[in-house]
Amino acid sequence: MTVPYRIAVNVEWTSKCNALCPMCPRDAIEHPQLMPLETWAAVLRRLDPQEIFRVVIAGYGEATTHPRFSAFVDAMRGHPVRFDMVSNGHLLDPAKIAQLDGVIDLLIVSFSSIDPAVYRRVHANLDQQRVMENIKSAQAMFKHTRLGISLTPMPECLPSLPDTIAWLKAQGIEALTMSPTLYNRGGSLTEHAQASAELRQLIKQHKLRSQELDFVPSGREIFSQWRRNRFKCVPRNVDLFVSSSGDYLYCYNDVGHHHAIGHVTTSSIEEMLRRREGLAAIPALCGECNMRDRYRVGELASASIDFVRSKMEKAA
Repeated sequence: MTVPYRIAVNVEWTSKCNALCPMCPRDAIEHPQLMPLETWAAVLRRLDPQEIFRVVIAGYGEATTHPRFSAFVDAMRGHPVRFDMVSNGHLLDPAKIAQLDGVIDLLIVSFSSIDPAVYRRVHANLDQQRVMENIKSAQAMFKHTRLGISLTPMPECLPSLPDTIAWLKAQGIEALTMSPTLYNRGGSLTEHAQASAELRQLIKQHKLRSQELDFVPSGREIFSQWRRNRFKCVPRNVDLFVSSSGDYLYCYNDVGHHHAIGHVTTSSIEEMLRRREGLAAIPALCGECNMRDRYRVGELASASIDFVRSKMEKAA
């Protein structure tokens, strides 16, 4: 490896989803598809812990809906890279929980609210009670994998946030996270704008973990990413998206999957990083994105302080 920094990789097993969440601009995905098992095998061959500090199975679909879920999980066993997974929890039955245990490091379930009316609006098309039972099952069954909850930072979720946190903690779940920004995903969510300052205050007030820290390998590597990339966008540069087609995308906010910069069968991670380092902004994708200017000097400093504090707390 000659690229002097590590990244996170976001892998999309499927761009199909069983939910109809209003904050997810799924109408931009023109041809939802499933990743073939041979493409997943090609992805796994590309993943090197010297280049990657974390792989998140997520994308714009729900991984548990993939008809070859078991085979995809089994293919990860014994791989040296750390794997995490994001799920809405609806299909997270005991069989899937047992399969995931020890294969992934962290399972992150997206959960909006303990209030049934809010949940129905935000996690549309999902059964809240079923999800809650699956969360309890995962917490009880996991022996080697950690369970975390991603709390949705939508404005309508915030009034019930204390009760939601209380229920989750009553189940013994301590890994509660929330993003200080509701990602605008290339300018498609302007009507859901939420002030980062308010969200940061809520994160501190409720002692949640800020999700921005999950994409920080180290301060040195963030600096190296920033210095070497032509386009000074930290969120773009710290994460590499592999779509269900096997394409490397310019940015994970490319919801429509229109800006491929390579494919896993022909290009390595190192080649993609070097190629992306020289790429400028794409106006159609970056013009209205609220992540583009996310990290100015002050915010970088704040995130760095939170990162160091988090490391110190873990070591204590």
